[in-house]
Amino acid sequence: MAAMHSRGAERLLGVAGSPHLLLVEDDPGDAFLFEELLTEAQPGIRITVATTLREALDALRPEIQCVIVDLSLPDADGLDALHQVRSHAPTTAVLVLTGLADAHVGVEAVAAGAQDYLVKQDVDGALLTRAISYAIERQRADESERQLVEARALSRENARLERGLLPVPILHDAALRHHARYRPGRDRALLGGDFHDTVETGDGAVHVIIGDVSGHGADEASLGVRLRMAWRTLVLAGHTGPRLLDTLDAVLQHERWAEEIFTTLCMLTISPDRRAARMYRAGHPPPLIFRPGGVAAVPDEPRGPALGLIPGVEWPALDLDLGESWALLLYTDGLIEGHDGDGYLDLSGLVELAEHAHGEGQRGDVLIDGLIAEAERLNGDVLSDDLAVLLLSRGDGA
Repeated sequence: MAAMHSRGAERLLGVAGSPHLLLVEDDPGDAFLFEELLTEAQPGIRITVATTLREALDALRPEIQCVIVDLSLPDADGLDALHQVRSHAPTTAVLVLTGLADAHVGVEAVAAGAQDYLVKQDVDGALLTRAISYAIERQRADESERQLVEARALSRENARLERGLLPVPILHDAALRHHARYRPGRDRALLGGDFHDTVETGDGAVHVIIGDVSGHGADEASLGVRLRMAWRTLVLAGHTGPRLLDTLDAVLQHERWAEEIFTTLCMLTISPDRRAARMYRAGHPPPLIFRPGGVAAVPDEPRGPALGLIPGVEWPALDLDLGESWALLLYTDGLIEGHDGDGYLDLSGLVELAEHAHGEGQRGDVLIDGLIAEAERLNGDVLSDDLAVLLLSRGDGA
C-alpha cells in the first residue's frame, strides 16, 4: 500500500465529538498507514484495530460509528466479512477496502449493504476522511428512512385495526335514516373513548347506544370498543333495559384499570311501529328530538348515574312518544363543552343551534356537519374532546 499518502487531510465532516472507528485489517503496514492518515486528519479520533473477522465481531460496540473492513482477511473472503459485520451491527456504517484487482468487488459490496468502498492504492487522507464522514451520514439517513417506513407501516396497520373496530350499524328498515360522525380527540387516532352503535333485532325493534368513557387515551378507546361490542352482543342475545345495563356495569368494573374510571351512556329502544321509544340514561347528556314543529331536549328526568360509580344502582326508564315523523340526535359531551363566547355552549346552546339549522331545512349529514362546524366556530378552534354524534330519523323529522 505504498501509494497511500496524505494530501490535505481534513476533519471528519458532520461527525460530532471524537468518532470511534473499527479498522479490520490484517496487514500491519496498511493498518499503521491508515491510523496515521486518520489521526493526522483528526487527532482525537479513536481507532480500534482488529486483524481478523473474529476479533472484529468481538470488538463491535454500539459506540463504534464506522467499520472499515478489508475484504481479504485470514478467516473471511470476499463479501463474507461484510455480511457478518452487517449482521452483527446493522445500524453501523461500513466502508470496505479492496485491492486494484478487486475493485469490482467493492461495487458488489455497496450493492450488498456497504455505504462505500475504497481501493487501497488510491487512498489519501482527504479521500479517506470524506469517505468515512459520508458513510456515517449515509447510514444515518438510511436508518432514518427505515424507521420512517416502519412507522408508516405501523400507522397504516393501526389505522386498519381501528377502522375495523368502528361500528357498522345493523339496520334493515328502509324507512329509517341513519347518520353518524365520530372524531377522537387524540392526534393521529381513529378511535377515542366515545362509542356508538345501532342494531335492529329480529322482532323489529331498533336499539341505539351512545357512550363516553372518562379520559382520552388509547386505553379509554380500547375500553369503549369492548363496551360497545359487549352491548351489541347482549342486544343480539335478547337483553334490554336494566338487565343489560347491569351487565355492562359489571363488564366495565372487570375491564377498567382503575376504580375511578366511569362511563356515561344513553340507550334507546325504538318500538317496531317506530312511534315510541324507551330510553335509559346513565349520567349522559339528554338527546334532542326533532319534530315538524321544532326541536327540544328530551326531559332530564328520570335518569341514573354513570356506569362504574355506585354499586347496585338502578337506572329508570323514560318512555317517549315519537309520533309519525321524528328524528333523535344522540351526542357525547364533546359537542357541548366548547365555548360560545360567554361560557360553554352547553345543552341550551346546542338546542338553539339545532332549532336554527332545522328551521333552515338542514337534514341528515348536512345537519350534523353544520352543528359541529358551528360549535367549532363559536369555540374559536376545533373541539378538543372526543366527539360522537348519531342521528336517527323517520319521515321529515330531520
